[in-house]
Amino acid sequence: MWQFVPNFARDTHNCGCNTVMDNDWLQKDRAYVWHPFTPQLHAPNNIVIERANGTMLIDTDGREYIDGISSWWVNLHGHSHPYITAAVTAQLAKMEHSIFAAFTHPPGIALAERLLQHLPDFGKVFFSDNGSTAVEVALKMALQYWWNTGKPKHKVIALNGAYHGDTFGGMSVAARNAFNQPFERLLFEVVGLDLPTPDNIDRLAAELEHLLEAEDMACFIFEPLVQGAGGMLMYDAAHLERLIRICRNKNCITIADEVMTGFGRTGKFFAIDHLGERSDIVCLSKGITGGFFPLGATVCRQFIYDAYLTADKMKTFFHGHSYTGNPVTCAAALASLDLMEQPETWHRIAAIATTNQEFAEELRQSPVVGRVRQTGTILAFDVLTAEETGYLNSSAIPLADFFLSRNIILRPLGNVVYVLPPYCITPEELQKVYEAIRELLEALADKRL
Repeated sequence: MWQFVPNFARDTHNCGCNTVMDNDWLQKDRAYVWHPFTPQLHAPNNIVIERANGTMLIDTDGREYIDGISSWWVNLHGHSHPYITAAVTAQLAKMEHSIFAAFTHPPGIALAERLLQHLPDFGKVFFSDNGSTAVEVALKMALQYWWNTGKPKHKVIALNGAYHGDTFGGMSVAARNAFNQPFERLLFEVVGLDLPTPDNIDRLAAELEHLLEAEDMACFIFEPLVQGAGGMLMYDAAHLERLIRICRNKNCITIADEVMTGFGRTGKFFAIDHLGERSDIVCLSKGITGGFFPLGATVCRQFIYDAYLTADKMKTFFHGHSYTGNPVTCAAALASLDLMEQPETWHRIAAIATTNQEFAEELRQSPVVGRVRQTGTILAFDVLTAEETGYLNSSAIPLADFFLSRNIILRPLGNVVYVLPPYCITPEELQKVYEAIRELLEALADKRL
């Protein structure tokens, strides 16, 4: 556990309240806050988290919860990590923010340089605010590339079942489902390919070859190796590499959405590091700052950037965000990269991957479990129910509540349970997570749940 736990004094003038009692926080939360991905009618009270340390989130009653999903996959090294906290504090003492058009600053420059050291085939880094905007930038960057070069291709190919964020571009290239159904008529058309498997890869390759005979196929976007919010669906690197090679031969830009898979989650620094053929654009976010701040980065090959080097101002990339390249977020990302580059971090990643792999074999013996899958630090399986597997499966809430009752945060995607912990998780803590899963499966098998 990290020994550094900040104890911030509450400014009651600024927060507009005079008490820290749990019930008061809950009443104000219900009165003022609209929480994400949460049906609002009859929503239960939220757990009020007051502080965090290492793998633990700690509520206002002092109850500790193992954060088994890294707080939506963002936390790499543990909560309130003292090294990142110190880097952020030092940067705040110098400068909190600066406009990033016509101005620059050392943290932004240093972060771009460091990212490109880990992505040596690439040429430039464009900063934004989060994963959705990193994807939006990538799509616009690819589509405008063709417009700038006088070949205005406009169609996008995407893998079926994907999730690429909640902006309109991200929704368009994702699966048509509960996340975006109200906006379906407003989304642009996308050509879908099935997720590659050993049984369908030959068909998919032929299908992609045929699609790329058309002149208007601009780019192919995918989540490499693991589709996250779509249900932690996993597929082979060799199949993806084959599809990327076809795109390269047919002059179609490829975009790897590494918002979830980046920074060690798959056992390598980036998921595309598993591939011999790598993409033309990479989208990064989530773990990029170690879980401290929102930050997006879209990294492209030099040939894409070169299409914007022109005297024609209409070919400028007119995209940006007020907080583009924020120096404090960049400082956090640089500190997180320092930790990522330590051998100890990779020993921890390898240990998590090994124990996940061992536990996956045990899960395959359970009669109430289906489709066990594991890649690096990510372990997932389906709890077999009478309902169709998917995000809206009604077992999500009771499954999450079961784990909460054991002081563990696992937020199933419908009936898909997954474990994706911070790298600082101890073997004992990981075993506690596994033991809770064993209890759940035994109760389900005995029909006690």
